[in-house]
Amino acid sequence: MTPSSDRSPIEAAEDLFIRRWGEMAASWGVSRTMAEIHALLYLARQPLCTDDVMERLAVSRGSASMNLRELVNWGLVVRIHRRGDRKEYFEAEKDVWQMFDTIVRERRRREVQPIVETTRRCLEMVEEARRSSRGTERSAAEEAARRYAAILEFCDIMNTLFSLVDRAGRNGLRPLVQAIGRLSGQHDRKKSRGRTSAGR
Repeated sequence: MTPSSDRSPIEAAEDLFIRRWGEMAASWGVSRTMAEIHALLYLARQPLCTDDVMERLAVSRGSASMNLRELVNWGLVVRIHRRGDRKEYFEAEKDVWQMFDTIVRERRRREVQPIVETTRRCLEMVEEARRSSRGTERSAAEEAARRYAAILEFCDIMNTLFSLVDRAGRNGLRPLVQAIGRLSGQHDRKKSRGRTSAGR
């Protein structure tokens, strides 16, 4: 990054944002360098080439190329070709809603769906064991089945929530959040009344 003594306030803000974006990379399942490159491209006022990324973030060509390719695969960055220029340029999605929608979709596809498929297979295995066993082995299979089923139920609820948010879109999200807030408030009031009644 730019030496601190030569940084403008805009560059200093960019450095801070890029660093923080990189630090949260693990939360959405990518490397720190990939997140920092994404942050740089998001803030950039024009498309950048691999050399620009290398110079700005002080990363190797191999690292820059690999992470740019992965960002393209995620759908967060697009390649841009300029007439008469042999270099490839890259531009990040600037719409924040679309950007986070893409991140959620990719994480569901890469992480949640494989877990769901594996858990379903495990449930089928223990259900088969339950049907063909007796006594303590049958009880163990029933307990395991309940645990796998609980994971599947949770994943199903989360997938339904993500789908609702996705269908609601940018304009429908605020009413959806407000509706959830009202339900949460009603739930809290019921819990409070329950505690009050129990204390009498």
